[in-house]
Amino acid sequence: MTTPPPHASSLPGFGMTGFASTDAAAAGGLTPEEIADLRSAVKLLARKRLAVLTGAGLSTDSGIPDYRGPNSVPRSPMTFQQFVGDEALRSRYWARNHIGWHHLRRADPNDGHRALALMEQRGLLTGLITQNVDRLHSAAGSTTVVDLHGTYDRVVCLQCRSSFSRRDIARLLERLNPGYLERTGDAGDVAPDADADVDDTSDFTVAPCPVCGGMLKPDFVYFGENVPKDRVERAYAMVDDAGALLVAGSSLTVMSGLRFVRHAAKHGKPVVIVNRGATRGDEFASLKLELGVSESLAHLAHALPPTENHDGGSSPS
Repeated sequence: MTTPPPHASSLPGFGMTGFASTDAAAAGGLTPEEIADLRSAVKLLARKRLAVLTGAGLSTDSGIPDYRGPNSVPRSPMTFQQFVGDEALRSRYWARNHIGWHHLRRADPNDGHRALALMEQRGLLTGLITQNVDRLHSAAGSTTVVDLHGTYDRVVCLQCRSSFSRRDIARLLERLNPGYLERTGDAGDVAPDADADVDDTSDFTVAPCPVCGGMLKPDFVYFGENVPKDRVERAYAMVDDAGALLVAGSSLTVMSGLRFVRHAAKHGKPVVIVNRGATRGDEFASLKLELGVSESLAHLAHALPPTENHDGGSSPS
C-alpha cells in the first residue's frame, strides 16, 4: 500500500507570517467587567504618549488567523535557509503563496486597526510597530508605522536587490502557470503570510527576477533572517519617545517583538498587554488584559484623555 504524502500543513513553509479564507469576526460588545478592566488600562496610560506593538491577534477580526491563539492551526514555518537551499520547497512555497496572496489582498481593516489610526490622529501615539505583514494598519489610515517583518505586497530579488510589487509578480506567475488558480480552487486555510493550504504544487513554475534572472523572495522576514537594523532602530526610538507601551494581539513568542517589551520595562515605562492567552512578556507587564483586541482598542481610542504636548498644550481630541 502506497503511503499518502504528508498533508500540506505538516510541511515547512505552512504559516510563516499570514491569512485565512474565513469570514471576518464581528467584534462583540464589552461586558461591565471588561470595561472595568479597561478603566485600569486607561488609568495607567492616561496623559502618556504611547508606543504600540501589534501582532497577529489584531488581524483575526479581518479573517486572518493568528499563529498561537486558542483556535489557531499548528504551523511549521519555512526557514530562510530552506527557502534558498531547496528548489522543491521554494517551488511549493511560491505555488501556495500565489493562491494565498489572492485571498490576503481582499482583507479589510477591522475596528482595532481603525481605533489605532484614530489614536494617532488624536496625538496619543509616538508610533506603531507591527509584526504583521498584511498592511492593514496603513489601509486603516495609520501613517507612522514600522512594518517590523516587512509587507506581503512587495517582492525582492536576492541577487540584484530589485524590488517589485506583488501584483506584478502575480501577473508573471499567472503567465508561467496558466490555469493554476482555477485548477486548485478553494485554498482552504491560508496563513498570515498568504501561504495557502494546497498540496497540488509539483509542477508549479517559479518566476525568475525580471531584471537579472535571480531568485525572488517575498519581501518579509523569514525565520532565520534578521529584522533590518534601521527598522529596529526606528522601533526602539518610538518606545524611547513614549511614556508607555501598549501591546495588542501578540503572544510575544519571538524576540523581534519581545525585546521592545523588555526595553520599556527596563526603563520603567508601564507596559499594558491586551491578548487572549499567555504571552512571553507577561512577567514584564504592568497590566495584562485577557480581552478581545479590536473592541479593547476601540474603547481605549475614545476613553483615553488627550496628552499634553511639549509646549504645554493639549493634543487634538
